[in-house]
Amino acid sequence: MASVDEAVLERTAPVAAVDAEFPAWGRLVEAIERLRPLQAKDGSVEPDAAARETAGAAVDAMLDAIAELAPAFPHDADYLRALLTDLRRWAAEGFGVPDFLDSLLAFRPEARREDGLRHLVVFPMYTQNGNPDRNFEAVLLRVFWPDWLARLEAERYDNPQFLSISFEAFTAGYDTNSAVLFPETVAVREVPKFTWGAIFSDREAARFRTVTAAAAEVTRLELPEDAARLVADQALAQDAFGLWDMIHDRTHSHGDLPFDPFMIKQRMPYWLYSLEELRCDLNTFREAVRLEAEGLTQAKAVQQAILFDRLFRFPISGDRVRNYDGLGGQLLFAYLHKNGVLHWTDNRLRIDWPAVAPAVIALCEQVERLYRDGIDRPKTAHWIAAYELVAGYVTPHPGSTWARGLAGHPGAQPWADVLPLDGPNKGLVDLVLSDEFPLSMFYEALEKKLRPVVAATRGITADARS
Repeated sequence: MASVDEAVLERTAPVAAVDAEFPAWGRLVEAIERLRPLQAKDGSVEPDAAARETAGAAVDAMLDAIAELAPAFPHDADYLRALLTDLRRWAAEGFGVPDFLDSLLAFRPEARREDGLRHLVVFPMYTQNGNPDRNFEAVLLRVFWPDWLARLEAERYDNPQFLSISFEAFTAGYDTNSAVLFPETVAVREVPKFTWGAIFSDREAARFRTVTAAAAEVTRLELPEDAARLVADQALAQDAFGLWDMIHDRTHSHGDLPFDPFMIKQRMPYWLYSLEELRCDLNTFREAVRLEAEGLTQAKAVQQAILFDRLFRFPISGDRVRNYDGLGGQLLFAYLHKNGVLHWTDNRLRIDWPAVAPAVIALCEQVERLYRDGIDRPKTAHWIAAYELVAGYVTPHPGSTWARGLAGHPGAQPWADVLPLDGPNKGLVDLVLSDEFPLSMFYEALEKKLRPVVAATRGITADARS
């Protein structure tokens, strides 16, 4: 098992091999990095003569590099032609807010999900959990679509828009915590119907292995032999994340849903998103238990990946402002602890391994009951019921207004006396604290010990963890 010091890895992308195969790649990256400082948050270039001249030279270099790279990607010919047209138009129109809708519509990676197929992708875009501005980014990637995963998607978990992918090389926006390539991040004049979404399972696997190895050492958790093998094996971990992501992604639109999880612009308390992401992971875990019983080799690894990533990395990653993934991990930990499956005694973490699957499935069923009942509730009543479920395991902030409506809370009051239930829903959301459910003392201590390890996973690649 890797030590905590060994887990603090240098972030590298396999650029040497890429540069040897594609000399134009380095020129493309250099041009984009020259253009990036000139771009505003919306992707436009300031109306300064010197800036426009520099931007024009950078775009010319990008055009030349992309044209030289294009023959290596014949399956993306329509996209790359549209990309060159969009780039030329952006420059000709004065470097305003970019509009790359035409090239985005021409990029259809879901049409050929073939294991190992490569794509060159260039867009003005923000990177989720990475760069919030719509700068130009370039990424060389490979589709990760092994036969066994393709069969499961075709026969059991239909998800025609989903792609599992892996990095070959990337620009600065991906030297971050971003592990997704989503079309909705691209600068466009109007929102189209999206036909694909891609997740870098290699980065997820490498990040998982790094943090889990360090967390197991810090907590003195004795991993079962198969779990230790998962943490040591990048290929096995990437298999697990490819399957986890595929089932998780489709679960967002399956089941008894009291609200549309993809209506991200609606304003709701963040624990609703915590429960939605957790619901999808718990469902994936349950499916993996079924697949394990049917003999699928990768199924046990999926269960372990969900368990350890949720328990160790999620709660201590990111900031504490409406950290819905973090809260989901806290909830899973607290549920297992309160039900005697997980023990923190004598500064040592112990897990009753045979009891894990039944407990996780029981929590899944509890969340699903909340959802099913929510279909018949008004919105505010569902928000309150969801809060009560979470607060039943994770203690709210002592200064929380919402917590005063909980039965058993010191000075508990009826919900109608605590919350402005007769006004717009905005008033309810405004009363939610940024860190409504703070970290427990266990997680505060764990975060301090693992902080450098988590920080070192920024920009990590499979190459760094092979």
